[in-house]
Amino acid sequence: MRRLKVFKRLVIDSLDVITHGSKKYHLWMALLTLIMLIGMYCYSIQIEQGLSVTGMTDRVSWGLYISNFTFLVGVAAAAVMLVMPTYVLKDIDFKQAVLIGEGLAVAALIMCLAFVVADMGGPSVLWHMIPGIGVFNFPNSMLTWDVIVLNGYLFLNITIPFYILFRHYQGKKSKKSVYVPGAILSVFWAVAIHLVTAFLYQGLQARPFWNNALLGPRFLASAFAAGPALIIIVLAIIRTYTAFKIEDKTLKKIAMVVTVAAQINLIMLISELFKEFYAPTHHSESAYYLFFGLEGKTALLPWIWTAISMNVLATIILTFHKLRNNFKVLFFACFLLFVAIWIEKGFGLIVPGFIPGPYGKIAEYTPTGIEIGVTIGIWAMGAFVFTILARTAIKIETGELRYKKDK
Repeated sequence: MRRLKVFKRLVIDSLDVITHGSKKYHLWMALLTLIMLIGMYCYSIQIEQGLSVTGMTDRVSWGLYISNFTFLVGVAAAAVMLVMPTYVLKDIDFKQAVLIGEGLAVAALIMCLAFVVADMGGPSVLWHMIPGIGVFNFPNSMLTWDVIVLNGYLFLNITIPFYILFRHYQGKKSKKSVYVPGAILSVFWAVAIHLVTAFLYQGLQARPFWNNALLGPRFLASAFAAGPALIIIVLAIIRTYTAFKIEDKTLKKIAMVVTVAAQINLIMLISELFKEFYAPTHHSESAYYLFFGLEGKTALLPWIWTAISMNVLATIILTFHKLRNNFKVLFFACFLLFVAIWIEKGFGLIVPGFIPGPYGKIAEYTPTGIEIGVTIGIWAMGAFVFTILARTAIKIETGELRYKKDK
């Protein structure tokens, strides 16, 4: 009964924290709410008229929604780069950032699930994914494995931080025997969610652009570059506008993780380009379409070459110690890298896999305004969720939010 009382008080106090703040905070939340409302309006049109309002067709059946889903799975998995040093290796320099990283993972996973719902056309078909009710097709379908690992990882990233924050809210220390086993499990689970997502593509033999053994490792490398890059940017914003202290050495250590992952990702990109173009076959047509265009179709050329340029520039900047330790330069490089990998794992991965079609036809894909509206609405929802989680966690960790028995 006492725990229930404390939990109720935590909910009330948290609501008070997230509904009060500075003018800048309220403007930020109002902006996110407005964008979410625009996204909901676009989604209502999609529900009413179906997926015909999107740029997807029978020939290119995955587009902006699945591109963002694939990218955000990597962002969610990147939380492991903070969880492992903090909980497993006991590196105190990561301790301040780990709860923020896990909050980011929760927001990313919620966005992942929202993009899946959007891509399925509407929530009315979700019952197909419920075991025992729908046609779950476990364990043969890789999609069912993806559903399991995503929801399992979401559960871990909610329960572990909640336990730690709940104990700190009461003024008590969290017990390592309770949360460390879950943290260790989440390390392996984080790798699993991105590998299983990669296996979804790798297992499609009729799509040679995806059907290569390097896809899984490259997914992980790009995830461990883009995810921590976003975490660095978020931590920079948090330490600028809140009382939550983030040490310089914490940012520098995360930057080193980003640097190594970005270098590995670039090496894998070069390896993939060599495989596609050194001795090209008819299976290389998807790559030719992406990088050079095919039969006059060049919709993705500006996207992919912009992404590669940003990727190379960011990796070069991060590689040099003096540049990386200049925080303004570091934040710029992290932004470049994040956008570059978003493009590369989005349009650069999903769309070319469908081109050319089974009979050699090239049907280019361009997202519609409805798709873009739904997409930015989901991103705004993720930012809204993360802001709420981070604001509450920061208040608890700084000691501003504590349980008072006399209330």
